[in-house]
Amino acid sequence: MSDSIYPWQQESWQQLQQLRQRLPHAILFHGAAGIGKADFIERFAQGLLCEAVRPDGHACGQCASCGWFAQGNHPDYRRVRPEALEDEPSEGEEGEGDGKKAAKSSKTPSKEIKIEQIRNLADFMNVSTHRAGLRVVVLYPAEALNMPASNALLKTLEEPPPGTVFLLASNSLDRLLPTILSRCRKFAMPMPSHEQALAWLKQQSVPDADSWLREQGGAPLAAMAQAESGNRDDLEILLQLLARPSVEGALKVADKLQKVPLTAQVSWLQRWLYDVCALKLAGKVRYYPRYQRELGSLADKIHISRLLALIKAVNDRRATSDHPLSPKLFLEDMLLDYTAACTN
Repeated sequence: MSDSIYPWQQESWQQLQQLRQRLPHAILFHGAAGIGKADFIERFAQGLLCEAVRPDGHACGQCASCGWFAQGNHPDYRRVRPEALEDEPSEGEEGEGDGKKAAKSSKTPSKEIKIEQIRNLADFMNVSTHRAGLRVVVLYPAEALNMPASNALLKTLEEPPPGTVFLLASNSLDRLLPTILSRCRKFAMPMPSHEQALAWLKQQSVPDADSWLREQGGAPLAAMAQAESGNRDDLEILLQLLARPSVEGALKVADKLQKVPLTAQVSWLQRWLYDVCALKLAGKVRYYPRYQRELGSLADKIHISRLLALIKAVNDRRATSDHPLSPKLFLEDMLLDYTAACTN
């Protein structure tokens, strides 16, 4: 990354610097997942804390503040995110005893931002800053806030402590409380063009970059992560069913993929249906050009009204895919609905 941000973020960075003269107490950066929002706001946080910030707003990388930031122990900086995103899940927050620590460590890391994490900010915000500068809190993804945590954060945003800046990032504004949205300055982060993202992936020596990029909806960081995993097996299992739907196949695939994250599978189906619709209406395929013949066959058979109803149903399922009662039943229901719409 040039200056620690990605090439497609240069214009956004320049726009952001215009806010520094009258810095809002909370900025909500929003855009598609996998485009580098978290890296972007952490670089901005470092610039806000830097003691010798460059004219372009980037941190100098040399001062004591930059040193602390690089080591992850800056006294005026806090990062709040789900435990599942931490490289090493935190231990013993809230001064828990050893027994509680052991019990906590045996649990699956939480995908939510919890109220304890917001409450832990109280002491941080109520003491003087280390060098009479700003105090910065970075929080992402904001949609991971559970309801108690959202309400606790809202109270802080309603009465922000002086000298404190909140930098939040979200992949989905419609999953945030309207009251939180109203108390933040919203800053849109655009998706890079396909050409720009593809050029960057090729610079990173990502093989088959175009296919990975298309399958991840144009998000270059998501494409690189998937390419590094080298695993298309789960996606291919689903796509082969979508290309040739059947009741028996739907039940078998639901059984095979029940341990694969449901949000990913809903996204794969959403993109498939988008391709069917785009091919039907405009003759173009965006996400899965490898399956253009199968997509074309489906587009010819399915009526547009049935297709739009199916797209709406899958979109509605996205809201419950994070916390299904039974992943297998969730998948069976979704895939059987798809099969019925495409075969009847």
